[in-house]
Amino acid sequence: MDVQEAKQEAISPKQRREQALRMCAPGTALRTALDMIIAGHLGALITIGDEDAVISAGTDGFKLDVSFTASRLFELCKMDGAVVIDKDFTKILRANFHLNPDPTLPTTETGTRHRTAARMSLLTDAIVISISERRQVVNVYVDGKGSQLKSTSEVMSTATQLTGIMQSTREQLDRQLLRLSTLELNNFVTLADVSSVIYLCEMLMTSAEELDGCLVELGRNGRVIDMQRQEYAGTIDEEYTLLIRDYALDSSEANAAAIREEFRKTPNDQLRTPRNVARILGYDDLNVDSIMTPLGLRTLNRVSVVRKGMADKIIDEYGSLQDIVAAVDEDPAKLEEVGVNNPDVLADSLHRMWGRR
Repeated sequence: MDVQEAKQEAISPKQRREQALRMCAPGTALRTALDMIIAGHLGALITIGDEDAVISAGTDGFKLDVSFTASRLFELCKMDGAVVIDKDFTKILRANFHLNPDPTLPTTETGTRHRTAARMSLLTDAIVISISERRQVVNVYVDGKGSQLKSTSEVMSTATQLTGIMQSTREQLDRQLLRLSTLELNNFVTLADVSSVIYLCEMLMTSAEELDGCLVELGRNGRVIDMQRQEYAGTIDEEYTLLIRDYALDSSEANAAAIREEFRKTPNDQLRTPRNVARILGYDDLNVDSIMTPLGLRTLNRVSVVRKGMADKIIDEYGSLQDIVAAVDEDPAKLEEVGVNNPDVLADSLHRMWGRR
């Protein structure tokens, strides 16, 4: 197996589809050609990459070896048959090329072009684009699955709605996290409090994931949207993991990652039920009003003098946030024994969060 084949195997089907959509994003030469084809009310069939396999699955047409440009692709699509392009978008290799994929390959597509495109993407590793002349719809096929290209205005509208949802959710989440910090220091946290924060975190993550799909399709037109996404969700990832470790029955990093994946797979409306959240965290006997004691990882990591990895050492020594607060009240200097260089600063920070100073 050569290096290129190894790289190809390492790419998941989802990554291949995203890669294909990025090729067709606004601002690319390919998208310019696709827009010209649509504006010209033409139909087209275009293959990109895996040239040898594509050519061996077709006949006739014109053998070319010309540089790829948007205008040249548009002109060649005025002929019947497919246009074959190399994977690097440097050369157009065939035009008016008749593709003959195995007709027994499964597909749910109905139109002739779309069926051919779906089967060619199953038969080869090529990205295949089909443009319907009658409906003026562009479908991009990878591994037999098609994705319909939306107009930039449609995608931008969806992205704008999602950023609005993310902004509102982040504002609610920040309020809930501040409230949770106060409850933690006063030892009044219930399962309902933890569940409400986890629900908002998942809402934010779900919206961010959907927005990522829009950003793939927007290409360079999505730079401002991407900045907004980073503002609303870019800083929450680590804090969310620490929150889960604070309250999970097993607080290891590996288990926290598994819990996050389970939360991601769970429909958001089910996370409104605290018992469902408790079950995923590892508990079977908690009710809505059950008191939960945090380890304190999230709180400690908010203090500047607690270096990376130091919070775990402090927790290993003291066991929970309440025990740490008690130790700080008794003698902050004891924290030097676990490597805290400025225990008085840590003590002062915890007291300020607590509202004692």
